[in-house]
Amino acid sequence: MTKNMRYLRNCFIYNCLFVFTFWDNIGLAKKNELFASVPNNFPEDGLDKKNMSFPHSYANNQHYKADYGWVMIENTTESLSLSEIADDNVRKLITLLSKFRKGSRLRNLTLTNMSVDWKDIIKVLQVVWHSSIEYFNINNLTQLGNVVSTRFDYSKTSMKAFAVNKVLITDLYFSQDDVYNIFANMNIAALTIAESELIHMLCPSSDSPLRYINFSKNDLTDLLFQNCDKLIQLETFILHRNKFESLPKVSFMTSRMKSLRYLDMSSNLLRNSRAEGRCQWADSLAELDLSSNQLTEAVFECLPANINKVDLQNNQIASVPKGITELHSLQELNLASNRLADLPGCRAFTGLEILNIERNLILTPSADFFETCPSVKELQAGQNPFKCSCELQDFLRLERQSGGKLSGWPEAYVCKYPEDLSGTQLKDFHLTELACNTTLLLVTALLLTLVLVAVVAFLCIYLDVPWYVRMLWQWTQTKRRAWHDCPEERETALQFHAFISYSERDSLWVKNELIPNLEKGEGCIQLCQHERNFIPGKSIVENIINCIEKSYKSIFVLSPNFVQSEWCHYELYFAHHKLFSENSNSLILILLEPIPPYVIPARYHKLKALMAKRTYLEWPKERSKHALFWANLRAAISINLSVADEQNRTEV
Repeated sequence: MTKNMRYLRNCFIYNCLFVFTFWDNIGLAKKNELFASVPNNFPEDGLDKKNMSFPHSYANNQHYKADYGWVMIENTTESLSLSEIADDNVRKLITLLSKFRKGSRLRNLTLTNMSVDWKDIIKVLQVVWHSSIEYFNINNLTQLGNVVSTRFDYSKTSMKAFAVNKVLITDLYFSQDDVYNIFANMNIAALTIAESELIHMLCPSSDSPLRYINFSKNDLTDLLFQNCDKLIQLETFILHRNKFESLPKVSFMTSRMKSLRYLDMSSNLLRNSRAEGRCQWADSLAELDLSSNQLTEAVFECLPANINKVDLQNNQIASVPKGITELHSLQELNLASNRLADLPGCRAFTGLEILNIERNLILTPSADFFETCPSVKELQAGQNPFKCSCELQDFLRLERQSGGKLSGWPEAYVCKYPEDLSGTQLKDFHLTELACNTTLLLVTALLLTLVLVAVVAFLCIYLDVPWYVRMLWQWTQTKRRAWHDCPEERETALQFHAFISYSERDSLWVKNELIPNLEKGEGCIQLCQHERNFIPGKSIVENIINCIEKSYKSIFVLSPNFVQSEWCHYELYFAHHKLFSENSNSLILILLEPIPPYVIPARYHKLKALMAKRTYLEWPKERSKHALFWANLRAAISINLSVADEQNRTEV
């Protein structure tokens, strides 16, 4: 099969040698490798993409070295790509190219790895200039020998675009104008000189038809095209990765380019200083790329008034100043990879539709952005070091209300701070309204405090807490005075069998019934009564406390009159305090008259508790039961005071 293919190929070559001399020993490659530098304004091949079908033996992707010495990379009826052009085969190349006069179908020519003298470069360029070729591309051009002044004929050309990439000039001593003049006065639509260490370019000698210029990756400076008014048709100007430093000088360079629409000044050394003066841009400039420079917020004072799109990413912008000139036509602004700490407002950009502020220093974006920027349709704010706190809640609410205007949501919006939330997507971060609303939190805390105070006040009033506090204070003061004034009486001896507490309204029963029956007769009992045993000069409270402490028991005569007496309440309180402090069984309750529960005040809760838990003696109405009552009462009180006192001392 291989032999048959070789035979067919040789037959085809011999049969077609007379008609297609220049097609000798060719190979096909990918068509889209041609003219990578041709601008978007122009099609890749200048015509429709119909190619002639060649014999199968030539339809392969392998490079093939012809007898002329160069390598044929691609050959169709409209495109030809050759490589390895040198001094020994350049004349054959010129002879070959001279056959492509106007009317030929060849439109695209690419020469790669070309190392020839300057005069041969000019000859090749001159032959191509007067051929049918419209798009000419040279890659890796090395100039050998000396550069000399050469006259070039620009007339009668089909050329539309010329691109040369990676030029190396070995001649160290030559007039640069001899090189620049050749390119500056080309009467074509598109010119590309890239990666060639180009340091300058002359202004065309007459009005130039150039609409596209690409001088990227060179060493051009602010001196380029100053005071040049010949590029009146230039629409696209690419100066990516050069050595421009002054933004005002760049603006002045464009001021006479009356058709300029797009300017790429990315990856230069641009700075903007107010001392350099005002900027003067072309009125027609619509799109400006100033990315990857050294610009600060002062750049906003040097932007074209009618600009539609500005790329300022990867600079040193910390904020958008207030009071700058309004840019009503600005629709797209790229501020990614700067130093912004918040979302910029749109007071100067009323027509802004797309804003990119990714990769800045924004912790908590402002929530009023869409209110100040109503025309914005897309906001790209991802990849910022967001601080997930209460301040971010308004921005999250803004996202829910934006209707999908946040580009990259939610993947590009991730918490950076605090560390325990690092990596959490903002959509998964939630805080309660109470935790974030300071006013609501204060109001809630105030209401809870008021409710708590009201509850405590109610309980204090209901349980008569102030009264108990006052009684405790008086009891403490009495004890303190007794401790300091009478040290010898600190260990008080029991002097009475019982202290009687009763209401003055029940005094007749106490004097006529209780005292006579307990103090008279066999085994008389010594009772402590306030009328006869209180010491003059001491306070009532102090007398009550002393009498209770000097008595083995405390008898309380209970009746509706008792619960209405304030002093009876005092006596009950101090007796109850002794009950718990000394862990003694010293209370005796006598129910003289039934007491309805509703009659007992709220502060008598201790009395209610005592009546519910302790046994009390009820004064019988029948006279026949009086003897049993007195017997039970005597039994509860009767005790030898000296023995009881000794027992108390032993317990202490």
